[in-house]
Amino acid sequence: MSNAVPPGYRVVGENRVREIVGFGLEDFVVGQVIEHRPARTVTETEHVQILAITGNEAPVHSDIEFCRKTGRDEVLVCGILTMNLVLGATVRSTSGLTSANLALDAVRFEHPVYVGDTLRAESEIVSARRSESRPEHGIVLCRIAGYNQHDQRVFSCTRTFLVPAEADPVREATDY
Repeated sequence: MSNAVPPGYRVVGENRVREIVGFGLEDFVVGQVIEHRPARTVTETEHVQILAITGNEAPVHSDIEFCRKTGRDEVLVCGILTMNLVLGATVRSTSGLTSANLALDAVRFEHPVYVGDTLRAESEIVSARRSESRPEHGIVLCRIAGYNQHDQRVFSCTRTFLVPAEADPVREATDY
């Protein structure tokens, strides 16, 4: 039996490893593209819940007869759900240790999403630098893209967030 530590884990005790969650500033490589997994299939329950939570009453999201009369065979998934599923898929690796979201820019919904579609996400690291005002943190800018099961880009944006400049002390202090 090997004592090697699998990639993505660190030793936290005898015969014990912990999954690494979140990057620190030193882990971001400008130009690198991260393919996030697992993908997520949009469920009817999620779709109905987001409509209820947001109070979105647009018939394009909830009335199949309206959709049929306006040229659609299915109701569209609300863009807020699409955005949240795609962005949520990026968190575990890129921003699991983040202390603040700073911006979402250039948000685009590029292709319709329907219940039953399976979405996956990618993050391209655009910039990563130490914060001038908070040198214990880094500021990271990623270009995020979400794709459906047909490899059609359904969502894109840029996201800026704050991460620890040095991840290990934060991991030690928080048991992450």
